[in-house]
Amino acid sequence: MKVLFTDHDMLDVSLEKQIFADAGIDLRIAQCRTEADVIREGRGCSAMLIQYAPINAAVFQALPELRLCARIGAGYDTINAADAARYGVWVANSPDYGVGEVSLHALAMMLAVIRNIVRFDNDIHAGNWHYSSGGGIPRAQDMTVGILGLGRIGKRFAHYAQPIFKRIIAHDPNLIEGDFPQYVRRVSIEELFDTADAISLHCLLDDGTRGLAGEKLLGRMKPGSYLVNTARGAVVDIDALADAVKSNRLAGVGLDVLPQEPVAPEHPLLADPRVIFSPHAAFYSVASEIELRRKAAMNIVNWMKNGKPDYPVVAGRNQAA
Repeated sequence: MKVLFTDHDMLDVSLEKQIFADAGIDLRIAQCRTEADVIREGRGCSAMLIQYAPINAAVFQALPELRLCARIGAGYDTINAADAARYGVWVANSPDYGVGEVSLHALAMMLAVIRNIVRFDNDIHAGNWHYSSGGGIPRAQDMTVGILGLGRIGKRFAHYAQPIFKRIIAHDPNLIEGDFPQYVRRVSIEELFDTADAISLHCLLDDGTRGLAGEKLLGRMKPGSYLVNTARGAVVDIDALADAVKSNRLAGVGLDVLPQEPVAPEHPLLADPRVIFSPHAAFYSVASEIELRRKAAMNIVNWMKNGKPDYPVVAGRNQAA
């Protein structure tokens, strides 16, 4: 069996090399950026370990021997799941590796923009020492926090935020009523954006959520409210977000993810001190990175052993098909 490691931004891939060597699997490592790159490098491979490379019908059609795509991450939007299902290719992810890290990072970003932490630091380095230099700060205990997407990470975020803020509301159309914690009030998406003083996004990216936080919903938010995105960059219409900041509808924004990464140096949001960024790092701790990478690789190893990955999101044909 041969596996293609399509692309990665890790400083060292000895972990993956060791896992596949121990399993007797031949690992080919590349840095694919396009479908053509994946097709060229993927010939003869039964499975792929994927970070950001695009995988779609063109890849499946050109590589009929491909049977499994394992994504390094909880999201799998770089893989066209419908195309995979049509070609009988398994898709697997790592959905539970960094719940604590992402939820804590989202809360840290929210508190940082509310409390003006980064702006205070910048002002002090510029020689300005005064508690009001960043503008007015609301009292967290008076605020309503909204959560869009109440899966593993959204629930953990709610758990962390509940003692800090006055109330927690959430919208998730995929959950039944009993799946909402008692301290989280279920609301419509319109009420979420109408009511919340600060919103944290925790939904997957799909056709229904792409650009969801756009001009219409951002326009419903209270003047002076806050938005944090540690989910997927394309959930937010970045141009509409820039307009909402420019018009002072949003008093602060925290972005760990963007539609295009890294952020373009000329992007207007970079010049606004009310917007803080992190480099798609919400998932990261030393332990969570190891867990993520091991789980993604073991999806392939265990599929080859048992005919099924540990975390399937699309069921494919068996290896002999």
